[in-house]
Amino acid sequence: MARKNLKKEPFNILAMRGEERLRDHIEDMHAADLVDILRDVPVRDAWRILSLLPIDRQATVFEHLDISAQVTLARYLKRSELARIITEMSGDDRADLFNKLSPEEQRTLMPALSQAEREDIRRLSSYPEGTAGAIMTSDYAVLSPDWTAEEALDKLRLEAPDKETIYRSYVVDKQRRLLGAVSLKSLIIADPNEKIEEIMDTSSPSVSLLDTQEDAARQVAKYDTLALPVLDENERLVGIVTYDDAMDVVEEEATEDFHKMAHIGKLATGVRDAAISVLYRQRVTWLLLLIFVNIFTGAGINYFEDVIAAYLPLVFFLPMLIGSAGNAGAQSATLMIRAIATGDVEMKDWGRLVLREVLVSLAIGLTMAATVAMIGYYKGGLEIALVVALSMCMIVIIGSLIGLSLPFLLAKMEIDPATASTPLVTSIADVTGVIVYLGIASAVLNLPV
Repeated sequence: MARKNLKKEPFNILAMRGEERLRDHIEDMHAADLVDILRDVPVRDAWRILSLLPIDRQATVFEHLDISAQVTLARYLKRSELARIITEMSGDDRADLFNKLSPEEQRTLMPALSQAEREDIRRLSSYPEGTAGAIMTSDYAVLSPDWTAEEALDKLRLEAPDKETIYRSYVVDKQRRLLGAVSLKSLIIADPNEKIEEIMDTSSPSVSLLDTQEDAARQVAKYDTLALPVLDENERLVGIVTYDDAMDVVEEEATEDFHKMAHIGKLATGVRDAAISVLYRQRVTWLLLLIFVNIFTGAGINYFEDVIAAYLPLVFFLPMLIGSAGNAGAQSATLMIRAIATGDVEMKDWGRLVLREVLVSLAIGLTMAATVAMIGYYKGGLEIALVVALSMCMIVIIGSLIGLSLPFLLAKMEIDPATASTPLVTSIADVTGVIVYLGIASAVLNLPV
């Protein structure tokens, strides 16, 4: 009920009724729902809302904010207020926030934290961005192989408030080398006197500190696990990547790929909060470059201007045909970009995929050719119908092969395949479509070039 009422009543009305009324509305709200409200109010009011909550709830809500909102709020708070919240945050989240602060802000914050938090932040923030080490948390539970199930449960009961998760604990030796993992369910159903070494799963998957965050996320998904242990070069357990952090990586990578597919640079914030100048800079560069690619389309039309002048009905089909080339190429490129990103296909698969794409695009091209042939016959007779049908079939095949091959080529050049996206593929396919169409027209109609 509280959640429903707060969304119905504007914040300023609640504020006028006093802090008690406001606290009554927010105390039972889920952190994610409260974040929706904090995003729509000034930072001063956002802190006023947060300050009404207990410190542990403040940290939970703070963690649900996107990183740009966290930084904005962190800069508004007093050092002591920020330090209390950061102390309650999980290790990976506070390290992410710390890395986004300026060097001066970092130096100011550090003395307000305890020695344990300072060391944890320094360690977690030292790993390169984009690695498993950069997204792992140090708030995990470890067990000894010679403990009993009852002893392990007693320890987890005491440590649960301070751990990211206790649903999966990790068994280590005296040198902290990973021996295995044990689920909370296994501990509960085991005989109280049964040793951990007899219960644990010794085939637990893991990643290394410098493995990419994408690899870690894929491992979490592949093994359908709540957390994935992270090991250093000596096979010692140093952290875990949790399921929610893995999903954040997947979302971030998907967003980045979508931006690349539209040739938009990476945004430090969400679109909602991005400045006009940032959106301009991130979008204009590729659009300017693609102007020069599209010049070749004009050059192709200019080269065949005598063909067009001799048979004007050809112009009617030009947008349709070059658009079909771009659309076919974009479809094929999207399939390949995603397949490469997920590991579904590799470079060695290119030859087999090309052969299959020829067959698929031939079937599609023939279907589309039959459709446009009828329009061509109506507009210009049998010869025009033949020209547009042949052109459509060839253009769809060529556009599809361009869309399929460009991601592989860029991957071979160690460039992100997502760059082979709709604007680039469409521009290249447009040029090819013009040349193919007008070249076929000049040959079939015996027109001079």
